[in-house]
Amino acid sequence: MSTIYSTLLLPFIGSEIEPDYTTAKVVIVPIPYEATTTYRRGCVNGPAVLLNASQQLECYDEELDRETGLEVGIYTHEPIADTRNGKKITPLDMLKVTQETVEKLVSDGKFVIAIGGEHSITNGIVKAYKKLYFDEPFTVIQIDAHGDLRYEYEGSIYNHACVMRRIFEMGLPMVQIGIRAICKEEADLIKDKNLTVFKAREIAIQPDWMERVISSIQTKNVFLTIDLDGIDPTLIPGVGTPEPGGLNWYSLTTFLRRIFELYQVLGCDIMELAPITDSVVSEFTAAKLVYKLVGYQALAQDW
Repeated sequence: MSTIYSTLLLPFIGSEIEPDYTTAKVVIVPIPYEATTTYRRGCVNGPAVLLNASQQLECYDEELDRETGLEVGIYTHEPIADTRNGKKITPLDMLKVTQETVEKLVSDGKFVIAIGGEHSITNGIVKAYKKLYFDEPFTVIQIDAHGDLRYEYEGSIYNHACVMRRIFEMGLPMVQIGIRAICKEEADLIKDKNLTVFKAREIAIQPDWMERVISSIQTKNVFLTIDLDGIDPTLIPGVGTPEPGGLNWYSLTTFLRRIFELYQVLGCDIMELAPITDSVVSEFTAAKLVYKLVGYQALAQDW
């Protein structure tokens, strides 16, 4: 069996910079859970290949002019809700362990970046922040090709195609970015509830789209959920449901940096990485994106 599909996960970037949990400011949480994939399977291996690819990252970030990993401290948590090797976990059990794990880490003062796994995981993560920040509203910013607003799909309300519907039902404000594939049920919900959606085809021809997104966010706190199919599939083809179009690398990172500068980012997740045999571009780009999130948070918090 290849190392990248081993049940043992490597620490993000490398063990030489792996700090003690007590001193780390950032915790990476691998969640190799896959149960409801409807097209191309494989996101259960997303955390493993991302962590493996991270070993090839330069610790020095040329944009931020710093060795972020050495200065901040990034701790890699053991995997949770692990369905590799055919292990079965119910959606409710996955949501429970995810919520409890994130609650514990955030209560310990850690900035959490979860890596999946299918997008349904985000439901449990957001539940944790909603419980912890019950008196402070926050906006969920979703970067995604799909609306994920179906009430149920293939007989389950916990399908990955329903994750944002569950978050909508929590009463949290949402901003959806890069959307370019929805069903009529979702289109009707967007219209009826006047949801804030920035479609990919509009972003492509509107130079001021970032300003428009920023002006739509009415809370000081935000949570970022990134489905990697929201990015141009020529950059990250290794996803379960690729869609033509999407954000390019510099638009994405410029936007994310501004969000960290302007808002208090409570946490992040990166979901739906499904590796392609004999190609490393998707997992390396995803690993670099995780490192960018760490760097932008470090800059915003003056770590």
